[in-house]
Amino acid sequence: MSARGVEGVGIHSGRRGRVRLHRDDGRLRFRLGRHEVPADADAVVSTKRCTALGADGACVATVEHLLAALRVAGFWTGVVVEVEGPELPILDGSAGPWRDAVAGLGEPPPTPVPWRPSAALHFRHGPTRVRLEPGAERLTASIAYAHRAIGAQRWSGAPECFDGLLDARTFATRGEVEALRAAGGLLGAAEGRGIVFDDDGPAAPLRWPDEPVRHKALDALGDLVLFGRPLAGDLSIERGSHAAHVAFMLMLRSRADVERDGAPP
Repeated sequence: MSARGVEGVGIHSGRRGRVRLHRDDGRLRFRLGRHEVPADADAVVSTKRCTALGADGACVATVEHLLAALRVAGFWTGVVVEVEGPELPILDGSAGPWRDAVAGLGEPPPTPVPWRPSAALHFRHGPTRVRLEPGAERLTASIAYAHRAIGAQRWSGAPECFDGLLDARTFATRGEVEALRAAGGLLGAAEGRGIVFDDDGPAAPLRWPDEPVRHKALDALGDLVLFGRPLAGDLSIERGSHAAHVAFMLMLRSRADVERDGAPP
């Protein structure tokens, strides 16, 4: 299978990067030169405004959008992501532009055995609250922002609805953008690479009225790929964050009935 290349600028580093996707047996992983970094919760080295993975001195940031696109296409294993640069390109701020590259990989390998909770689980990490209950697979995300153009939003959907999250773009308020730039961050931020909310509303038209919460659900979808297999239950995340998603997965792994190799408990 030939590699599919995607190029663009990293939103945090401002550096251009290139990504190629290859079919290969084994777990999802990122290849940076001679080093390979597993797409695994144990490999997370930073959750500051994105999810970054590292191993053996190699690090790759902003992996969550591509992981979400792989998840929607059914890829939990069988892909190597070859990366040139310190982070994946932000593209338009969503996971939508990854669709074509992922589609070029063909049919995914069989899905790992899902983990099914036997009872409701409740987890809290700072302001984030997570609830996982037995039942049909479903993801619900909710947010509450003081900014009047965002406010409180909620999205809920079953797996057949997950593709509708991929085109939701990352967002920030004008004040957040200015503060991050003053601190030396967001070096790749530019028009067309996400949504900026001014005091009176978004600086560009939204794709949906609830695009911010859709993007939060998208981030959760991508981060949860790092668990290694689906969570077959009703998952609800309030005020989600990359840090909380990773902490939740690590908590699940600490339970005696969660097998890391994907075998049923």
